[in-house]
Amino acid sequence: MKERFTIVLKVSIFLAAVFVAVGIFIPETMGNAFAEIQAFMFTTFGWYFQILTTLFFIFAIYLGLSRHGGVRLGSPDEKPEFSRPVWFSMLFSAGIGIGLFFFGIAEPIDHFSAPPVGEGGTEADAVGGVTYTWLHWGLHAWAIYALVALALALQQFRYKAPGLMSTTLSPVFGAKMKGPLGHMVDIIAVFATIFGVAASLGLGAQQINAGLEYVFGVPYNFAVQLLIMMIITIIFVTSAMTGIHKGIKYLSTINISLSGLFLLFIVIAGPTLFLLNMFASSLAHYAATFIPMGMRMSPVDAQEADWTQAWTVFYWAWWISWTPFVGMFIARVSRGRTIREFIFGVILAPSLVTFFWFAMLGGTGIYLELYESIPISDESLETALFAALQELPLTTFVSVAAMAIVIIFFVTTADSATFVLGMQSTGGRLNPPPSIKVMWGVLFVSITSILLLVGGLDAFQTAIVVLALPLSIIMIFMCVGIMKILNEEKRA
Repeated sequence: MKERFTIVLKVSIFLAAVFVAVGIFIPETMGNAFAEIQAFMFTTFGWYFQILTTLFFIFAIYLGLSRHGGVRLGSPDEKPEFSRPVWFSMLFSAGIGIGLFFFGIAEPIDHFSAPPVGEGGTEADAVGGVTYTWLHWGLHAWAIYALVALALALQQFRYKAPGLMSTTLSPVFGAKMKGPLGHMVDIIAVFATIFGVAASLGLGAQQINAGLEYVFGVPYNFAVQLLIMMIITIIFVTSAMTGIHKGIKYLSTINISLSGLFLLFIVIAGPTLFLLNMFASSLAHYAATFIPMGMRMSPVDAQEADWTQAWTVFYWAWWISWTPFVGMFIARVSRGRTIREFIFGVILAPSLVTFFWFAMLGGTGIYLELYESIPISDESLETALFAALQELPLTTFVSVAAMAIVIIFFVTTADSATFVLGMQSTGGRLNPPPSIKVMWGVLFVSITSILLLVGGLDAFQTAIVVLALPLSIIMIFMCVGIMKILNEEKRA
C-alpha cells in the first residue's frame, strides 16, 4: 500500500508539473498539438464513442433490472450511509453543478441558433435546442458515471478492496493489477482528475468574474479571477478539513436548495407557459429520437458530421475523462444501497433534474431571442446567463444569487476533488488525511490559476478529452469485471 501511494503520488505530481510547465511556456503549441490529436481521434473513433456510450447505457439499465439488482453495495444487511435527499444532493457535488449554470442557457441557445441541420434560429429549431442539450447531459452521461461508480463501490464496500480504479480491473487481470499495470491505471485516473477539475474550476472562476462584470462593472481579467480563486481556496480547504460528513454534506444540501429556488424563480418570472410547453414537447422529441441522436455520425452531411464531432462526441469523451473523479465520489457516497436503487437513482434522478433545468433556462434564452429579438446567442458562454437575467425582474438580486450558487458549487467541486485525489493517492483510503487533501487542493488550484494566466485552459481541456480513449478501454474491462464478480457471487 505504501509503495502504491509513493509511486502514484510521485509520478502524478511529476506529470502534472511537466504539463503545467509546457502550458506556461508554449501554451499555443501545446493547444494546437492536442487539438490535432483530438480532431484525429473524433474523426477516426467518433463511431466508436457513439456506439460504446449507447452500449454503456443499455448495460447499466440491464444491471438495474437483472437478478443482480438486489445485491447491496456493502454487507447484505448494511444500511445506506446517507439519506436519499442528502445522497441525491451530493451527486451534484462533483463538478456537474457548475456546468448547469455555465451551460444552462448557453448550450440550448447555441443548438437553437446553429443546429446540426439547417440554418437555425427558427421556431422549428426551438425544441431541438433543448433536446440536443438533454442528449449531452442526460441519461448517457449519468450511465457512464454509474458504471464506473458501481465497479468502484462493489470492490470497495462489498469485497473490501481498496477504492482505486486499478482494483476494478482485478476480476479480469488478477494480481497483475498490483504491479506496474495497476500503477499506470491509477496514475491515469489521478492525472485525469487533476486537469479535469482544473478545467472546471477555471470555467467557474471565469463565469463568476463575467457575472461581476455584467452586473457591477468589475473588470474581466486574470487578477480578479485569481482573487476569486484565493477566496474560494480558503473556503474549500476549511470545508475539506471537516470531512465528508460535514463540509460536503452540508454545502451540497444548501446548494441544491438554493438552486431549486433559483429554478423556481426562472419558471415564475420567465415565460411560464412557453417553458412548460417546451418541457413537454422536448420530452416527446427526446423519447422519439433518443437512440438515433446518440448513434448519429452523418457520413454524407458535412455540417451534421462536424456538429456531431464538436458536440456529441466531445461530450462522450469529456464524460468518460471525468469518470475517475465523479465515479469515485459517487461510489464513496453510495455505500449501503442496492445495485437497483443505485443504478436508477444515479441515472434517472439527476437526468430528470437536468432535463427540467435546461428546458427552463434554455427555453428562457430561446424565447428572448425568438420573440423579444434579444440576441442571447451573441453572448459568450460566461455571460449568456446574466444577459438573460437582465430581462427578468430583480435582475441584480438574482444575478448575485446565481453567482453565490456558482461559488458554492465551486467549493463543493474542489472539496470533492481533494477527497477523491486523497483516496487515489493513499491506496483508496475511505477518509484520507486532511494534510493530503489540502496538498491536492492547493496544487490543483495553483494549476488552474497558472492555466488562466497563460491562457492554456483550452489546451488542457483538449488534453483531458484525449485521455478518454484509454479510459474507455478501461471502462470496457470494468464492465466485464462487474459481470464476472456478480455471476461468481450468484454461483457461490
